[in-house]
Amino acid sequence: MVQKSIYTFFIFGVLVAACQSKKTAIVLQTDFGLKDGAVSAMKGVILNVDREIPLFDLTHEIPAYNIWEAAYRLEQTYRYWPAGTIFVSVVDPGVGTNRRSIVMKTKTGHYFVTPDNGTLTLVAESAGIERIQEIDEHLNRRPGSSDSYTFHGRDVYAYTAGRLASGVIGPEKIGPLLNNDSLVKIPYQKPFVDKDTIWGMIPILDSQYGNVWTNIPDSFLRKQSIKPGDSIRIVLYNKDSTVHSGTYLYAKTFGAVSVGKSLVYLNSLLNFSIASNERNFADSFHIKSGPDWTISIIKK
Repeated sequence: MVQKSIYTFFIFGVLVAACQSKKTAIVLQTDFGLKDGAVSAMKGVILNVDREIPLFDLTHEIPAYNIWEAAYRLEQTYRYWPAGTIFVSVVDPGVGTNRRSIVMKTKTGHYFVTPDNGTLTLVAESAGIERIQEIDEHLNRRPGSSDSYTFHGRDVYAYTAGRLASGVIGPEKIGPLLNNDSLVKIPYQKPFVDKDTIWGMIPILDSQYGNVWTNIPDSFLRKQSIKPGDSIRIVLYNKDSTVHSGTYLYAKTFGAVSVGKSLVYLNSLLNFSIASNERNFADSFHIKSGPDWTISIIKK
């Protein structure tokens, strides 16, 4: 009986130690592309802190300097990762200036390491802010990098994230707390209803296929009694100038119309979207995305 108790205690201790040894995952996003060694350098910095840290890529194909798209891709992705995951997002046209470098923890328990330039606009709204800290670069900067001013992704963000993920530093060592209301945000058109018309914006394109995604959720359609099979009149605007208008079938899937025909549907996030079956709707009608692109829809 004593031997069995000792064995049970030993196994329990091994399991506890195994759980405690698990490292926090880091997910990287940049506008660097993969043509050079920039992303690899960031990963190397993290693994030099602790080579057991699990590293993953969100994307490195954010269009250059496109802070809005970086914000959207974080919002699209973070909720599918476990609490505690650290996201490093580096789309930083202001690198080397006095823009702040921050770590934000959300109420969902996720961490975001990034320049404070609007990248966290959407995540802050959907996940809520628990706290924001400015990175103290005197404590959290890769040794030997003090004369480098143009690669904070490697020298500050990757290094800080690695130290946080590994437990080398705790939150108290990141830097001073900031007022949550001081977070830099990008203004954009939120969805709303005006009489029979639903208004929203085009935050992103489904770039591989040219589908146009909006920020209008399915709940807005239900409130307006819009359902699959209805005909929907859409108008797309860029800075208040009409770019395209048309009436399309609201369908559940692309195959509901013949090849080359357009339709409206709910995307994987259950938001109102527009597509052409096996064609590129955005290219066909010169549609782009971002805060300057808005849409109105109405049931015909």
